[in-house]
Amino acid sequence: MQELLIIVLFIVIIILLGLLIILKKNIRDVKKELKKTKDEDYNRQLRVTLLDKDVEALATEINRNLEYQKSLKLETENSRRQLEQSISDIAHDLRTPLTVVKGNLQMLESEDLSPKGREYLGISRRKAESLKGMVDEFFELSVLESDSKPVEMEKVDITAFLTEFVVENETLIRSHNLAPEITFPEKSIFVQANRAILSRVFSNLMGNILKYAKEGFELGIYEERLSDSGKNEKKVCRIRVGNNVDDPSAIDIDHIFDRTYRADKARSDGSAGLGLYIARLLTTKQKGSITACLENGKLYFDIILNKC
Repeated sequence: MQELLIIVLFIVIIILLGLLIILKKNIRDVKKELKKTKDEDYNRQLRVTLLDKDVEALATEINRNLEYQKSLKLETENSRRQLEQSISDIAHDLRTPLTVVKGNLQMLESEDLSPKGREYLGISRRKAESLKGMVDEFFELSVLESDSKPVEMEKVDITAFLTEFVVENETLIRSHNLAPEITFPEKSIFVQANRAILSRVFSNLMGNILKYAKEGFELGIYEERLSDSGKNEKKVCRIRVGNNVDDPSAIDIDHIFDRTYRADKARSDGSAGLGLYIARLLTTKQKGSITACLENGKLYFDIILNKC
C-alpha cells in the first residue's frame, strides 16, 4: 500500500513538473512575441500556440490592449499630421499679406513724412520683419516635421566646411564685436552629413550666438570614440560651440531644445524660439545628436556626427 502511494505521488510530481515546464515555455513564447511586437512598433499581435488556458486568456487580453494602443497611436498620428498641416497652411496664408505689407512700407520710405511719421514707419517695418521671421520659422518647422524621407548623406570635410562658414559670416561676427576662439585640427576630418542641412544647423547656432554672446564665442572640432550599449566603439566627430551668457541660472538646460523655448521670455527679436529645436531636428535627420550644457558661466552645444 505504501509503495503504491509512493508511485502515485511520483506520477503526480511528474505530471506537475510537466505542466510547470509547459507553463514556463508558454511564458517564454509570450515574452518572445512581445519583443517581436515591440520591435515592429506594436503593429502586430501575439502569434503563439498556448496549451495553458490561463496563459492563453492572458495573451488574448494582451492582444486586445495592443489593438487599443494601435488605434490610439493612429489617432494621435492623424491629429499630429492635421496640426502640422494647419500650421503650414496658416503660415503659407500669412506670407502673402506680409509680403504686401512689407512692400507698401518700403514704398512709404520715399514719401515725404514727418519725423513722427518716419518713426512710426520704422517701428512698423521692424514689427513686420519680426512677424515674417516667426511665420518663416513655423513654416519651416511644419515642412521638416512632415518630411519623412531619408536625408541624402555625403562625405563632408567638416574642417573645411566650418572654416568656410566662419569666413562667410565674418562681417556679421565683426559687426557684433565678437572675437571667435577657433580650435580646428591641422588635418581634415570627414563626416557623414548633408551640406545644406548642416549649414542650416550652424546658421541657427550662429543666430543664437549673435543674440546672446558677449565679447566672443568658441568653435572647436574634435575626434572621439564612443561606446554603445554593446560596448562597441565607433569613431565620431564632436563639434563644440560655446559662448558666455549673462545669467546662466536663467537657462533651463533640460528644456533648451523644446519648441518655442526662450531664455529671455520678454525679448522680442523676430523669432518664434524654434531655432534650437530645428537645429536638433536637423541634426537627428543626419543620424547625429546635439546636447547642451553649462560650464563655468558658458553655454556649450556639442554636435556629434559619424565619421566616414
